[in-house]
Amino acid sequence: MKPDNFSKGSGSKTAPVDEGELIWGINSVREALATGSLGEIVIQKGKGGPRIQEIVDQARKQGLRLRFKEAGRLGVPAGCHHQGVVGRRSAAVPLPFSNMLEQLATETGDDSRLLILDCIQDPGNLGSILRSALTAGFNYVLIPRQRSAPISGTVARASAGAVAHLHISRVNNLVEAIKELKERGFWVYGAVLADDAASIYETDFSGKVALVVGSEGKGIRPLVRKQCDHLVTIPMQGDFDSLNVSVAAAVIMFEIVHDQNRSNSSNA
Repeated sequence: MKPDNFSKGSGSKTAPVDEGELIWGINSVREALATGSLGEIVIQKGKGGPRIQEIVDQARKQGLRLRFKEAGRLGVPAGCHHQGVVGRRSAAVPLPFSNMLEQLATETGDDSRLLILDCIQDPGNLGSILRSALTAGFNYVLIPRQRSAPISGTVARASAGAVAHLHISRVNNLVEAIKELKERGFWVYGAVLADDAASIYETDFSGKVALVVGSEGKGIRPLVRKQCDHLVTIPMQGDFDSLNVSVAAAVIMFEIVHDQNRSNSSNA
């Protein structure tokens, strides 16, 4: 079986951009940056100058996704005066990771649950996973800033509004963030498709759990995988060995909750 991949055949794709999510022009993007309403900045390759550099610096300071593209790939309507700068509105204001850690420290009980999404690039998959996370009780979600879909209106719609109720943080270095979680008592479980991984139905998920789910095509990245305390998999019947990543994430999250509830009942 192909390791780390619960989504054979789903591929990585980019949804069409909703122009209603975009703003363009130096002044408009600067104003939006000041209000904290953007999730992504795109700069036209070859464009520069102090005003654009100010936008780049502010985007990095806020931890926004920052990309550089050719003029024809900015996604804006033809003929608009974009000045080489385009912003995409965020459907949810991300929570700084330090604030997330503070909130997690106030959680009562030993069954804190956190979802780590390693480079989910399809907006539909991301939205579906976030919807399942909320219904399963994974109220905290950690996403890398780069190589992941932004929390756009497309994602919000696919999540059926779940993004507004989740605590979502985007970090520059996912490996370092995971190390910090482990220092705070979290056990990290990596979802993979591998013969040597433990069945989710035979795994003890008691305690503080951080579940890592990898990207649509390649799964969990090697450096992130090394930080996992345990690798788990979904046993599948016959020769069919692949699930869409959003379906796999939902199955595992609900099994974790089921196992924790069962453990709490037996200890009561």
